[in-house]
Formats: sequence, structure tokens, C-alpha cells
Amino acid sequence: MDYQLETMVIHADADLSSEKGVAPAIHYSAVFKAEDSAEFIAMSSEPQHPRNYTRYGNPVHERVKTVMAQLEGTETALVTASGMGAIATTVLALVKAGDHVIGQRRHYMSSSKLLDDMLPRFGIEVTLVEQEDAAAFEAAIRPNTRLILLESPVNPVLMLTDIAAVTRVARAHGILTMADNTFSSPINQRPHDLGVDIVIHSATKYLGGHHDMSGGVICTSKALAEEIWHTHITLGAVLSPMDAWLLLRGLRTLPMRVERINANALALARFLEQQPQVERVYYPGLESHPQHELARTQMQGYGGVVAFGVRGGYAEAERFVAALQIPHNAGNLGGVDSLAIHTAAMWAGTMSPAQMQAADIPLNFVRYSVGIEHVEDLKRDVLQALATL
Repeated sequence: MDYQLETMVIHADADLSSEKGVAPAIHYSAVFKAEDSAEFIAMSSEPQHPRNYTRYGNPVHERVKTVMAQLEGTETALVTASGMGAIATTVLALVKAGDHVIGQRRHYMSSSKLLDDMLPRFGIEVTLVEQEDAAAFEAAIRPNTRLILLESPVNPVLMLTDIAAVTRVARAHGILTMADNTFSSPINQRPHDLGVDIVIHSATKYLGGHHDMSGGVICTSKALAEEIWHTHITLGAVLSPMDAWLLLRGLRTLPMRVERINANALALARFLEQQPQVERVYYPGLESHPQHELARTQMQGYGGVVAFGVRGGYAEAERFVAALQIPHNAGNLGGVDSLAIHTAAMWAGTMSPAQMQAADIPLNFVRYSVGIEHVEDLKRDVLQALATL
């Protein structure tokens, strides 16, 4: 039976266990026994077997990947210990010395380090393009281009990539595409429907949703999953059974949480646009966002991250964030409780103000990850913090 999304996330994995508990069990076993040699051979040779050795797979992993594959519309999925575990494992599984990778000039900071630093050390060529320019991806293609990395929306000003346009070009040239869908969640955007071969998530964000676990997910075809899995078991970025269970619990409420977060974020973004102490607001759901029309075509909702600049500079942004009473000052996103960070403060220990400006890190920027609190409380809190300016 085909279920609606809210039903599917509860029941998609129901047939994977004969246990009688309504809540799934946590399988805290590093290794599983076989009844005979034939079963042992099957357990040892089948990729992602859920009852062989937990680095290879685990019953809770099996449940998570079943739900995630349906959420993203892919054949299957893999789980890892972190979002970067998912990204690095996938890239290293698919490219080798002499290959060429195309990425965006803006990515999650650790993804950027992978592209800027690590891949060239392994003899892999990298070209970074402006994500807003779909034609730039095609212009960067070389005969040895193997993989294109996408991320949309992305820090710091939530710019978008025209995913369908890039994947059309990639497929015409026989190049694989990989998209980090963390900022959107599969509720708001399904890159595979737009032609992406591999969809990546930091499950630490929206999927887990409670700031209490770390994990990554890779959603793709069975053939690519098997290819990536062989690298995964070598690198060993294994999702613990407890974190897998917490992730599964988070997925049960993902549609409802994201619906509330979307509504809160859009209302708060519109409210911020009306405040004289706010210089500019970046949110894909706002008509003022430079790529709002693209967002409408490829997203079903606009997510919970709102970026904005307060009038002034580094000191004013620092004062504003310190004055907020509801959001925690912490560098995550996508949870039930709101978080707010002074964006430039993340780099203040390693970069000068001039270097941050050169790197397109606005000194007066705030990133607000909206939670499920009552939006009127969030507005009042923002107002009292703005009053300190």
C-alpha cells in the first residue's frame, strides 16, 4: 500500500523485524551469529547485511535506510557516523588520482576543505564554480570529470543551485552528481527527483531533529550504494546503534516538525524584513530573495534557516546574538529548539575581519535556525534583542 508521508515514516520499516515491541529494539551487538556455514557465507558476503558485523550493517541501520530511501525516492541508502563521513566516503569511493571534480565556490566549510585541500593531495583535480550560474558547471567539464558536487541552499546567504539544469548537463556527459540536501530535508526538496544520482544528509540536523545524535545518510541506487559501501567499511565511519535508533525516532516526526519549522521561519523572516535595525534578510521563501522563483520550482518548503544582517558590524551582531533569550548560541541547525550564531564569530579565531570580508563572510551576519517554539515568542525575543542595538 502507498502511504502518505506522515504514515510512511512510521511504518515503512515495520516488516524488518519479528520482535513484538512497538518501539524498535536497539541492537547493541558488534557481531551476530550464524546457524550454519551457508548462513555465515551469506552474512559475510552480502553488502550491508544487517546481522553480520555492525561495521558492515546493523538491524537498526536497516530500518533507517529503508525509511530514508523512501523519503528521498531512491532505491536504497547507507548510514554513516556523520554528515562529513557520508560526504567524504562517497567522494573517495567514486574518484581516484587523475580524475576531475566540480564543486561550488560555497559549500559547508568541511566540504570546502575536502575540495580545496584533501582531494588535490590525492592527485584529484577540483574546479569550483558559482552555484547561481548553471552554465558555469558545463563550462568547467573536462574529459576526466567524474563527479559534480551540489549543495542547495548553502551558507552564508542561502543561495540556490538550479539542480535540474546541472543534472541534465551531467547526464549528457556521463558524469555522476551528488547533492547535499541537509539544509532542506527530503520534506522540502528531493534532489533525486531532479536528476541527482546521490543525495547526502547530515542526519545530525533535521533528520535527527533533537540535537542529540550525530550521523550521515547516503541515498542512491543499489549499484552505487554497493560501490560506496566497500569504501565505507574500509574507512569505518560507522553509525552507532544508539545514534541509529535516535535517528529513526527523529524520522518518525520529521514531516510534522519540518512543517512547523517552515511556517515559523517564513513568518520570522517576514517579521525581520520589517525591522529598521535589520539591514537585509536572506530566506528562499521571501519574494526579496534573488532566487525566489527558482526556490518555488524545486522546493516544496523553504526550511528553517534565516540569515540576516543587523545594522552595524561585528560588535552589533555579537551584541544582538548575546541578547537573544530563546535560541541557544550553538552551531547546529534543524532541531526542535531554535539556535542562533554570529556567523563571523565562527572564524574570528583564525581570520582577521579583512580576511573574512574577502571570503564573503559578512561581519554583521546572524544565522538563525528556527525551531518549533511559538512564533510570537520568537518575534518578541528578536524585538527585545534588536532594542539593545
